[in-house]
Amino acid sequence: METLPLYELRHRWDRCRDILKTYLPEAEGIIIFSRLSIYYFTGTFGSGLLWLPLEGQPVLLCRRGLERAKLESPLESLYPFRSFRDVEGILRDAGAPLPKTFAVEMNGLSWALGNNFAKYLSAYDYLPGDKILSVTRGTKTDWELKRLREAGAKHGKCLTELLPPLLKEGMTELEIAHVISGLFFQEGHQGILRMEGYGEEVYLGHIAIGDSANYPSVFNGPVGLRGVHPAIPHMGSDEIAWKAGTPLTIDNGFTIEGYQTDKTQVYWLGDKSSIPSHIQAAHDFCLELQDWLAGHLKPGMLPSELWRHCVTSAEKRGWSEGFMALGNNKVNFVGHGIGLAVDEYPVLAEGFDLPLEAGMVLAIEPKIGIPNIGMVGVENTFEVTPAGGKCLTGENFDILCIP
Repeated sequence: METLPLYELRHRWDRCRDILKTYLPEAEGIIIFSRLSIYYFTGTFGSGLLWLPLEGQPVLLCRRGLERAKLESPLESLYPFRSFRDVEGILRDAGAPLPKTFAVEMNGLSWALGNNFAKYLSAYDYLPGDKILSVTRGTKTDWELKRLREAGAKHGKCLTELLPPLLKEGMTELEIAHVISGLFFQEGHQGILRMEGYGEEVYLGHIAIGDSANYPSVFNGPVGLRGVHPAIPHMGSDEIAWKAGTPLTIDNGFTIEGYQTDKTQVYWLGDKSSIPSHIQAAHDFCLELQDWLAGHLKPGMLPSELWRHCVTSAEKRGWSEGFMALGNNKVNFVGHGIGLAVDEYPVLAEGFDLPLEAGMVLAIEPKIGIPNIGMVGVENTFEVTPAGGKCLTGENFDILCIP
């Protein structure tokens, strides 16, 4: 099994330290709790915490899995611990004592565990470090980009080449989900999709026939869906079957070595000529926006300005009502970072005013909900480059017709 090379981890440590010095100059290191960020900085999906000081070697403390961590991670300083009361002493004995002031990943612990940590380390001053981690992970290394490019190529192949011949009238949303699962695993998808937003879950993605794409949703994305069951609001319903003259909207992710791409593809059961003009026009507008956004995914561009352009364009062209979903399903973003999690930094939304950097990877998803019809539009994963966004998930963006 391939493991993260030490040079790659050192690059990530140094980037995080530089960002910490820029945005929290009083902090002399950061403590990381979430397993995903622990993996990012160590190469092992550890249960415990990681101390990354400004100077010296990081120290990983494991509640469970120390033996596995030693097999997977090139870190030299790995120790077991049982309680947060042990942290101070272990780090001191490891030659990496805690300073008076440091950053902590506040979203990485439950309220109960956070209070427990604060109780045993009450002598220290904590600063919120979540933004530091988000910005660090937002720009991908060449090592990461290689995985994302591979995932994107397989993702595009599955949805635009392999899936269409298997689609037919009468299939239910859930049946289509099962077909996609088989194709994805056949092509190397490794099964899990991860999200970092509190309480957010996803499995395979959204499969929505017709107005299912406008069904009330609690998921922080524009595509609604009925799902398998109220307890499993994922994939699709076994009660909704595809019929002629109806769009099918598939919004899902593909994973290679933990790195994910995001793509939405719309299908139509019938000939191209049978697509009503207002549906095709809505989709074409989304393609125009995607093309404009891709051309502006360059270092130095501000995510908030890209979002405002899209909102203004939708207003001028008469698509405001359904832009980024209908009613309470509407979301206030048109793209999001993606990598080890589906919902990463940066977001193309108001308030995101740090400039884009080369190597960032974003899922761009202009969509329009149409009452009683469903949702059209597009989503693809792009790499930020000096020449503009490079699409990782294929080049076929139009509605795919299934005769």
